[in-house]
Amino acid sequence: MQISSFWREQWKPLALIVVAFVLCFYLPVEALQQSERLRNAFWEALYLVRWYAQEHVLLCLIPAFFIAGAIAVFISQDAVMKYLGSKANPLLSYGVASVSGTILAVCSCTVLPLFAGIYRMGAGLGPAIAFLYSGPAINVLAIILTAQILGLKLGIARAIGAIVFSIVIGLAMQFIFRKEALEPVKANTMLLDEDETRPLWQNAFFFAVLVGILVFANWARPDVAAGAWYVLYTLKWWITGVLGLALATILIRWYHLNPGKVILIVGVTAVLSWQFQQQPLVPFSAAVIGLSWLTSTSKGEAEEWFESSWDYAKQILPLLLIGVLIAGALLGRPGQEALIPSTWITWAVGGNSIFANFFAAIAGAFMYFATLTEVPILQGLIGNGMGQGPALALLLAGPALSLPNMLVIRSIIGTKKTVVFVSLVVVMATLSGIIYGAIWG
Repeated sequence: MQISSFWREQWKPLALIVVAFVLCFYLPVEALQQSERLRNAFWEALYLVRWYAQEHVLLCLIPAFFIAGAIAVFISQDAVMKYLGSKANPLLSYGVASVSGTILAVCSCTVLPLFAGIYRMGAGLGPAIAFLYSGPAINVLAIILTAQILGLKLGIARAIGAIVFSIVIGLAMQFIFRKEALEPVKANTMLLDEDETRPLWQNAFFFAVLVGILVFANWARPDVAAGAWYVLYTLKWWITGVLGLALATILIRWYHLNPGKVILIVGVTAVLSWQFQQQPLVPFSAAVIGLSWLTSTSKGEAEEWFESSWDYAKQILPLLLIGVLIAGALLGRPGQEALIPSTWITWAVGGNSIFANFFAAIAGAFMYFATLTEVPILQGLIGNGMGQGPALALLLAGPALSLPNMLVIRSIIGTKKTVVFVSLVVVMATLSGIIYGAIWG
């Protein structure tokens, strides 16, 4: 029996419509209305997305979007190809990518615009993936906090594991997709910039200032109110302000933006900083709005910078917020119940079995961890019987991945590469947990 071309092409959408209709027809509204767990999941999703919007969108993502846009506009493709391209010296490219997290104290979502920027500029798939993993995983402050709170051995294992992971996973992705990985590079070599508009050291200083603003605006409060980390925390907004003044000077002197507009933005931000000393988000928001207005109303490179940053925001932000909603509904906030009971997770990761390590890696991969929050969460889980091996597996899979993060990665590199990347992280985290648990558990 011959199937018409219409049914061959349309059976998938028809099947989806039929399934959706059947679900709607038999939707158990009464039972769902009486379910306390479902109500909790609904509110947890809203609480988590509100927390994410308050704590991460302005301070983390917006600066990251501007950095990603600046990468696309101010860094020549020749420079990206030289240091991170597939034909670059592997020791150099993977070395640079694998230790990037020591500079960028970012979470699994904040690193995404930066990853998209370097990947689309022609970085090889392997070094770009190494950067994607290492950005949130190799965070100096998080590793020090892990050693202080969870033990020196676990802190050292996390540091070594994260660096090794980034290199091995990057090399594996480059090998698996070696034919496809060359395609964006071939396409981009046709577009290399022949002339640099300004010296390399000026671009380097410009990006150092942008990264400094991102890092210090998000500098987390240490558990102990003493030491160098705490001193930096108390000075974080002063440092951010000084870096903001440096950025303003750079935009006038090197990028030739309108001095009157720049001085107006600096003045408004300074007044708001004085008026809202206990609410730093107010002046920070004013500075972000001012920078957006300045760049969007300028011509040339500045306008391109805004447009590129805006393109990243349009693509990434909606997917992240949807992913955070789903993660909140499934897993809730730390210490709160959602659809999946926390007791199930605690029960599943006790001991050092293969299943416990695998489950810890899977749970860590899909949960969302803001920078440094994985440490207190693990402290509670270990206190409830979590094994040392599963703890390391979660530390190696959790900060680098999350459900929102996966949705965005898929939009950048495609479904197949995303599935392979996530699988590599989970498998390696599982194996690392088993080995660590067998030695130190």
